[in-house]
Amino acid sequence: MSNIRPFKALRPEAQFAKQVASRPYDVLNSAEAKIEVQGNPHSFLHITKSEVSLPDDVDIHATEVYEKAKANLEAFISRNVLFQDNKACYYIYQLIMNGRSQTGLVCVSSVDDYENDIIKKHEFTRPEKELDRINHIKTSGAQTGNVFLAYRNVEELDVLIEKWKANKNPIYNFTADDQIQHTIWVVNEDAIIENITQIFEEKVPCTYIADGHHRAASAAKVRAALGDKATEESNYFLTTLFPSDQLAILDYNRVVTDLNGFSTQDFLTKLEEKFLVSLVGEKAFRPAQLHELGLYVDKKWYKLVAKENTYTTDPIGVLDISILQNNIFTPLLNIVDQRTDKRVDFVGGIRGLGELEKRVNSGEMAAAFSLFPVTIHQLFDIADSGNVMPPKSTWFEPKLRDGLLTHLIY
Repeated sequence: MSNIRPFKALRPEAQFAKQVASRPYDVLNSAEAKIEVQGNPHSFLHITKSEVSLPDDVDIHATEVYEKAKANLEAFISRNVLFQDNKACYYIYQLIMNGRSQTGLVCVSSVDDYENDIIKKHEFTRPEKELDRINHIKTSGAQTGNVFLAYRNVEELDVLIEKWKANKNPIYNFTADDQIQHTIWVVNEDAIIENITQIFEEKVPCTYIADGHHRAASAAKVRAALGDKATEESNYFLTTLFPSDQLAILDYNRVVTDLNGFSTQDFLTKLEEKFLVSLVGEKAFRPAQLHELGLYVDKKWYKLVAKENTYTTDPIGVLDISILQNNIFTPLLNIVDQRTDKRVDFVGGIRGLGELEKRVNSGEMAAAFSLFPVTIHQLFDIADSGNVMPPKSTWFEPKLRDGLLTHLIY
């Protein structure tokens, strides 16, 4: 069963919460982050992407970047922008985007649970991305990135959380520049804290990583690296747990640098062997159901409908990203491993189909593929079967903000 516990969050003074809260470090590149922090010395990006405080020519994985993160974190504390709660608490985090609300429980989850597959995974991780966060955690002593976990609903917990929200005042309540509303409550009553812990121990047999595989893996490897110097806090890592019926998954699309020597017409002709191909035109095509894919090439959109012989019914084979991999990427484009092949890149659905068009029209990429979103039940089925999804298969939105609740491990 699931082992979670309350923690003493490092968090902003209320008047600084909106300024501190920043988008996750891994949805921005360094150039975008430098623009975002302009005029805002309190942005948590100064800590999570501390290269924003250094010259442009500094390698973002250099030791001085991680040392700068530590120095900036200490400066935020010394300036009284951040403080640490003196009691271990749970925190309730509500996000509202486009009128849709979802509410999660912020806590720390057990590294042992992660290693023993009580916290289930559905993606492989990339060593270079792990190493970045390992160095960040080890140097700063802080888990600044939240791991987004999902669980099957427990009615008793739903009722408890909604009652707390209705009867208590939030510590933070603001609307960010992207119009997403963020509201956080502190759960500091001993009886309620004990009740929440017990519910997870008795009624939640497992949780699922929705977003944050690299952050979770890094936390586990930091504990292992600490060895005899491991602290009690390093046995846990920062998580927010959401009931599955409140989650929305967006599409996660692909762009490719070339057509592997095919002309556009020859490529379309080859696709007709496995797909029903129809020209849509200049209007962006967003797949409306499973087994529909969109293709953008030469400033035109095409609809691809997978024929029955292109997929299987097992949890992995039925995915549209598997159809793309097995029928287009491997046999036609010679892209065998999306995790390592530099000829393919990933574009989260929040950026819109216009981003796909932009990258192809600029000449940076040769073609783009739009995909139908994976469902939360597909994710659970894959994780339960012990399989992993192809990389970058799910994009959850809205994203938790960094900086509002941080877990210190020493």
